Amino acid sequence: MINSMNNKKTVGITGATGTLGKELTKLFRQKGYKVIGFTHSETDSEINLESPNEWIKWECGKEALLKKYLKNIDILILNHGIYNLSRENSNYENSIEINALSKFKFLNIFEDIALTNDSNIKKEIWINTSEAEILPALNPSYEISKTLIGQLISFKKNLLNKDMKNKLIIKKIILGPFKSELNPIGIMNPKFVSKKIFDLSNSKNYLIIISPNPLSYLLFPLKEFFNFLYCKIIYKYKS
Repeated sequence: MINSMNNKKTVGITGATGTLGKELTKLFRQKGYKVIGFTHSETDSEINLESPNEWIKWECGKEALLKKYLKNIDILILNHGIYNLSRENSNYENSIEINALSKFKFLNIFEDIALTNDSNIKKEIWINTSEAEILPALNPSYEISKTLIGQLISFKKNLLNKDMKNKLIIKKIILGPFKSELNPIGIMNPKFVSKKIFDLSNSKNYLIIISPNPLSYLLFPLKEFFNFLYCKIIYKYKS
């Protein structure tokens, strides 16, 4: 949860060169936060009021090398991803690696950091999945990868023990189609989406849903509720 203006935090954003990443960066900078941008791309652009305070270059599969940077981050927003319509097997592998496994690796590393964090301020991680987690996106590789990361996040959150709940806040961001380079016909404005993410993050809710589709506001809470019950059953029989 974002604290008051008197206690600014450091925010890390992956996919910071993308459309939504840029809008989130600008918004957090305007609010006075320090922003660290993580990107696969070359970053020759100058540092200004609308760019991250610092750029970190990284590669999928090498997330462990980022641990020293992640230790200094209070809120980590996992926003990177790909959307490719290719039918090649390599596309399925890349989609799963980038959209799902990479984010899960970030989550696990950040969880380890939070567990050893001596500060009274909880670490936060917000993971951008998609409506494609349970709704069609007309792209099988994208849907599979988003379903995978969505399930991983749900189980991770529901299986946190009491100590971890006192150290780490997990939020899942469910977004409908917004206009971007990957989706030029998206309905929602990315500036509007970034502002809604910022505003809704102040609630205690685990889910941050921003969509023009009313079904999302019904189906995703139901899905999370059944995952919660499932995890409770696991705990009961385990004990």
